[in-house]
Amino acid sequence: MPLTAPSAAPLLAVNDLSISFGSHESADPSPPKAVDAISFAIAPGQTLGLVGESGSGKSATSLAILRLLSPNARTTGSILFDGHELLTLSESAMRRHRGRDIAMIFQEPMTALNPVMPVGAQIAEAVEAHHPELSRSAVKSRVLEAMHQVALPDPERRVRDYPHQFSGGQRQRILIAMAIVNQPRLLIADEPTTALDVTVQAQILALLRDLRLTHNLAMLFISHDLAVVSQACDQPGDRIAVMQHGRIIEEAATRDLFLTPGHPYTRQLLASAPTMHTDRSRPLASVSSRTASSE
Repeated sequence: MPLTAPSAAPLLAVNDLSISFGSHESADPSPPKAVDAISFAIAPGQTLGLVGESGSGKSATSLAILRLLSPNARTTGSILFDGHELLTLSESAMRRHRGRDIAMIFQEPMTALNPVMPVGAQIAEAVEAHHPELSRSAVKSRVLEAMHQVALPDPERRVRDYPHQFSGGQRQRILIAMAIVNQPRLLIADEPTTALDVTVQAQILALLRDLRLTHNLAMLFISHDLAVVSQACDQPGDRIAVMQHGRIIEEAATRDLFLTPGHPYTRQLLASAPTMHTDRSRPLASVSSRTASSE
């Protein structure tokens, strides 16, 4: 199925990206692919939702964009950011992009945050890594501004608190503050609402929506939950791509994908999720991993 690029010039353009894992000394010339020749594009201010079951290749794709895959990964294809090929950049040049132009929100705050370091110091590290010329007071000002932007309560006092002193939703906000403190152009959100209750989940999604509109952020939103993706990709021009077995099997505008899904696997995903109109006397539809990804 041909993929449709956004109408505006893309900030991120992924073309024929393939990822496989294995020893570089392996005799197998073509190891199985975790990601198989996928392509998509995201324009400034646009969100692309990348949805699929565990193991479909979503997180591997996000790590490839940031060049954070393990050393045994083999990556082919092209990842263009603002016209520059990321896959051939030197490591020092790539470090200048990470956390500054391209930032990522990881899915588990308690493993992403350092438990023995105050949260303010952790956010400050992200600033100091890219702006060593700033004074200590200027860095602190940026940290507090980021904490205010994500609506953390009483940042001036809590900047010295440790991760365990915050709730799960507040820790997720701290990760978002770390991601936006340098005003990136592309934000990658990898399952940012996992393990949060529905009320906090809605707050985080609303926060991300406000931030992207305020800063004209391009966003790659990764999730296995179509309901969450539908809320994250709710603005004109937003799109959703469905992954299965390492391939993008369908990509469409959010409304079109929910109203007229074209691929059998997408239809199964939609049918397996309960809605207000679901007949509770009947079991939910199951999702078959054997659904052909080439249809």
